[in-house]
Amino acid sequence: MVKHIVMYKFKEGVDKDEAIGIIHDALTPLVGKIPGLNHLEVALAYQGMDYALYSEFESREALAAYAEHPLHLAAKEKFFHFNESRVAADYEL
Repeated sequence: MVKHIVMYKFKEGVDKDEAIGIIHDALTPLVGKIPGLNHLEVALAYQGMDYALYSEFESREALAAYAEHPLHLAAKEKFFHFNESRVAADYEL
């Protein structure tokens, strides 16, 4: 199993609560629609970042396929413009 964690900082002026709702509604329905994506959470973060994305994949290959999947790319279009910066880490268990 691969765990994918991403922390984001919003651009100045973004309404955090509204943006989190948009991001959550765009990404969480992808579980069950994209092969190998087993779990996904979006939550407001603190201590220097604005929100966190946590997801679990069957394999590295599944994570790579998710990154290029048309449903994921379409979802990102709904919110990626909110983001100023991003830090990511993946690990396997």
